[in-house]
Amino acid sequence: MTLNGLMCIGEVMGELRRSAEGFALGFAGDTYNTAVYARRTTPQLRVDYATAIGEDPLSDGLLLAAKAEGIGTGLIHRTPERQIGLYSVTTDPKGERSFHYWRAASAARAMVPQVAASLAQSDHAILFLSGITLAILSPEDRATLIEALAAAPGRVAFDSNYRAALWEDVETAADCVAAIWRVTDIALPSLEDMQVLFGDDEGSALARLAAAGCRTGALKRGEAGPLALDGTAPGGCPPAPKVVDTTSAGDSFNGAYLATLLSGGTEQDALRAGHGMAAKVVQYPGAIIPAGV
Repeated sequence: MTLNGLMCIGEVMGELRRSAEGFALGFAGDTYNTAVYARRTTPQLRVDYATAIGEDPLSDGLLLAAKAEGIGTGLIHRTPERQIGLYSVTTDPKGERSFHYWRAASAARAMVPQVAASLAQSDHAILFLSGITLAILSPEDRATLIEALAAAPGRVAFDSNYRAALWEDVETAADCVAAIWRVTDIALPSLEDMQVLFGDDEGSALARLAAAGCRTGALKRGEAGPLALDGTAPGGCPPAPKVVDTTSAGDSFNGAYLATLLSGGTEQDALRAGHGMAAKVVQYPGAIIPAGV
């Protein structure tokens, strides 16, 4: 089997962004954001999104938005019993975010049977998910998804992306993240996540990932720039000249990083591409910035 392209797995929600004029509606979600920025980095790249959505008008809007970005929607399961979630986001003068969520009935919370079936038949080179993907699932579905990923032929890429409010407690989150590191090929955590989940500094975070068997990826450090998992820092990673909104900084890094790897770039190329995309995205409001900027 020839493997190609990227499958991103997770939840997409309607995004209500507050501005002086009121609220603007878009669609976002960490792994969906990664899919968008992967396609924008390499427009010819095959990128498919795997999730579950409803049959409501907002879900219809999401499909149109994904198709407009060139993202494959054939792995998106539709169910009449649920719908997509919704959240609002505001930013303070430093670009830090504040969220409110309406996602209890999100269809993505019940997506695992369909996603596991897609993984069993997948010919994608990279399978990407995040800590949020796992956090919205039941413990049983988390285990099922990790097993399906381990059995799939593609390389697993994982961003811990810890959100405390989605987990039962930090200990459960740390145990689950540690379990998926053991089947991960490409690790994309932030240093902040590793500190909160495991009490790690840079050295112990890199050692933890190496002990789990992760050999490729990045330890993301915000404006300080990423580290490769061998501890080296690529050149050419200056901080953003201004920060308007940090939403999707890590997600956009992931998209550009993975797209560059899939396009034949070196790991150093991928690190620089990821940092450059994140530095651009934080200069604009919203998770998905206007195309072409």
